[in-house]
Amino acid sequence: MVTGHAKDSFEGIFKKAVRSRISKQSDDTCEIELLPPSAINATTEEHAVILTVSSIVFRLLLVFHFNEDESTREYFVNEGSEASLQEVLLEVFNLTCGALNQELLQYFPDLGMSTPYVLSARCLPHLLGLKPDVLSSYAITINGHVRLGATLCVCAHAPVDFIADLSAVEESSGELELF
Repeated sequence: MVTGHAKDSFEGIFKKAVRSRISKQSDDTCEIELLPPSAINATTEEHAVILTVSSIVFRLLLVFHFNEDESTREYFVNEGSEASLQEVLLEVFNLTCGALNQELLQYFPDLGMSTPYVLSARCLPHLLGLKPDVLSSYAITINGHVRLGATLCVCAHAPVDFIADLSAVEESSGELELF
């Protein structure tokens, strides 16, 4: 069971992570719109990238869905880069999940995070079979024309209740530091 406070906290941490890691430039706009529950069965995106954050009391699946269209490619892949859109998005989504994981570590000290893996977005309705305690789908729009989807799925194995402090300003861009 996930309390209302915990659900709001998971969703707030998700939004904070998306805003801090998905946009390439700090002045880019990043709109996150909550979609109706039926959206899980009506996704128009082709690809899904799935990451998990697991603890003793819950498993969180963070699913980003996208199409390999020109506006997405132009935004994320630097001109002249040999990297594919999928390679770039795997890194961006991994950084986003890492930011979410870092925030959750304040409340749950023993977390594990998976590496991203790619599936068809047609798998999204199967999340319902997990009987999640939290299942929220979002439309993410960057600069008014780059569109991604995201689904947050939390399955609790024990009662989960926490209130996240979402007021802190994110300063790091997720880069690795070498000492």
